[in-house]
Parts: sequence; C-alpha cells; structure tokens
Amino acid sequence: MDYSAFFQSKLQGLKDEGRYRVFAELERIRGQFPTATNHGQANKAPVKVWCSNDYLGMGQHPAVLAAMHEALDRSGAGAGGTRNIAGTNVDHIALEAELADLHGKEAALLFNSGYMSNMATLSTLAAQMPGCIVFSDALNHASMIEGIRHSRATCVIWKHNDLADLREKLAAVPPGTPKIIAFESVYSMDGDVAPIAEICDLADEFRAITYLDEVHAVGLYGPRGGGISERDGMAQRVDVIEGTLAKAYGVIGGYITGSAQLVDFVRSFASGFIFSTALPPAIAAGAKAAISHLKSSDAERAAMFANVARLRAGLDALGIEHLMNPSHIVPVMVRDAALCKRISDTLLDEYGIYVQPINYPTVPRGTERLRFTPSPLHGEADIAALLKALGEIWTQNSLSKAA
Repeated sequence: MDYSAFFQSKLQGLKDEGRYRVFAELERIRGQFPTATNHGQANKAPVKVWCSNDYLGMGQHPAVLAAMHEALDRSGAGAGGTRNIAGTNVDHIALEAELADLHGKEAALLFNSGYMSNMATLSTLAAQMPGCIVFSDALNHASMIEGIRHSRATCVIWKHNDLADLREKLAAVPPGTPKIIAFESVYSMDGDVAPIAEICDLADEFRAITYLDEVHAVGLYGPRGGGISERDGMAQRVDVIEGTLAKAYGVIGGYITGSAQLVDFVRSFASGFIFSTALPPAIAAGAKAAISHLKSSDAERAAMFANVARLRAGLDALGIEHLMNPSHIVPVMVRDAALCKRISDTLLDEYGIYVQPINYPTVPRGTERLRFTPSPLHGEADIAALLKALGEIWTQNSLSKAA
C-alpha cells in the first residue's frame, strides 16, 4: 500500500469538500478576554473571539489566577504521577469536595478531561454490570459514544429527546436487565435542552441508572451553577452527573459526581482513571476557585444571557437565520461546508472576528453553521461590530435571509 498517497487522498477529500480544518494561531491575552493575538497574520493583529467555550471568561478571572499562582508556588508544576502511585494532592481532595457539594452528591472523582470522564465512567459501568444495556440519546457526544463502544455492552440509540421512543425501547428489554440511560443536558451544537424530569420518571419506572452529561451547563445554569439539573431541581434524581472544568470554569479537567459507592466503584475499576497522571495541583486549585466564585456570584451568568439576547435580536433584525433554543449557544446556519469556511475566513481576515466553521462530522451535512457563544465580557461595541460584519457578508454573498 502507498501510505503517503492514501493519506494525501483522504486529506484532499476533506479540502475538496470544504471540511479541512485549519487552526488559527491565537494567543489569549491575560485580562483582555475575548481579545486574542492572531499570530497567523504578519502584524499579529488583535481579534475578538466569538466561539470560546470559556463561556464566562473565568479563565482570566483574578480569583482563579491567584489560586493557581498560590498552588504553583506551594506545590510546583505537576502532580508527580497517577493518584495511585504519587498520592492524592490536597488540592484534588478539596476540588472533589467542592464538586460533590455543587451537585448535592456524596462524592466526586476527577479526570484529566471531560472526554476521559465520559469514556472511562460509561465504559466501566456498562462493562462491569453483566448484560448491561445502554440507552444513548442519538445526539450524545463522541466521548459518550466511545465509552459505550469500549464497554462492548449493547447500545440502544433513542431518538433525540424523544420520550416516547425511549419508553418504547426501555419496555422492550426484560425487566431485570441492568440499564443505563445516557444523555446530555445542553446539547452543544443545537443548544437544545433535555427533559430531565421526564427521563428520570422513565428511569424510575424501568429501574435504570441515569447518566447525565452537564458539560455545557455547569457554571451557567442553576442558582449556584450546578447545571440544568440544579436549575430544574432534578440533581438528586440523577444517579451520575458528569461535567467539565474546561468550559464555564475556565481551566481543564473532567469529573463525575454520585453516591460514594458508585464513585468508589469507578475509582477502583476505571482504567482511564487508574492509569492517567493526575491533574496538576495548580489546575485543581484554579478550578476550585472558579466553582466557589460562581456558587455565590450570578453576575457573570446574567451578563452572558443579556448578551445572548442582544445578539439574537440583532440577527433577527438582519434576517440572519439562527437556531432558536433556550440556551446560551447561538448557531448561525449556513448549510454549506465550503461557504461556512469562507465566511469564517472572511470574518477573521477582514474583520478581526474569530469563529470556527462547524462542519460534518460534528454536525450532519447540510446543517453547517457558525457557533457563537457570547460571554459576559463581550461589550456592546463587540456585538455591534459582529452584526455589522455578518450583515455585510450576507449581502455580499447574496445569502438568503430568514423570513
């Protein structure tokens, strides 16, 4: 086999379809989010970032930076190994206690990323329970799909947020079968929200474990940032709440929360936890500071949602199609991969606005989009500049306007 020719042909196929991914060389600037330096341009011009998952700008928050500096000076750079080998740092213990409290659970367990927490936990639970069947929402994240696949358990996919379909599929399984219902609260591409209460009702009826990914909701919803499950008063009904430290909390890492017994089970059997070097103490300290701050401050959430409303109103005034949803995610629909990439390039090169094109396989073909995430730190001038740029680009390209 001509390996080089094979690789080249596959890459060329991506380019021909307009789906070849190009990474912008951006450098975040301390204290100036959402402004970043574009090292991909000769003059290193500043750009405004409109697609960051640092939803609340906590990656630049003084309390987070101070906690990380203190931990770095106190403990050094790394964790020294896995928690089984090098021991558990006090910052890990403090962060897990903070997370358990956030979701009203008995215990929490840290992982190196949200991807790993989903993959390791779902693969462990489904593999260890004999005959387990996982009922997975059709739009679940790749990390959840990978965990279920790795478990080799039977996976039954139910139509996205379709309770009747979930009920039908649960009812078709023998009553004594171990079952896990895996779903998300906020789905990151469309921005829609799961009916958590109704799913929990079905889980109770059919004696299933509920596994909820709150990655795009923690920090953003609920009076203390506990996610949609906290906002809706459902946290106690969900068996496993999974989340990330890399989005609204501004650092890196993932976690699960649940009963002490379930968390200990995952800690003891999940190879993704056992064999991974632990998060650096400074990261854990920064995450704890972010969570603690957002438990008591609603200012960031309120400002973010106000900016979401401003952007949506401006898009409506321009007649630019965007998916309506009840979340903080604003998907502007383009529906063509090459055009989506071209608009993204134009925004960056001519307007100093950075937003990545979202193409297949992240979203289905024909639903390509620009995914905007207004933060509390985007000013009115930033929103006005973005709307002006989009209006000009839509006119220049003779793009259809929403009715």
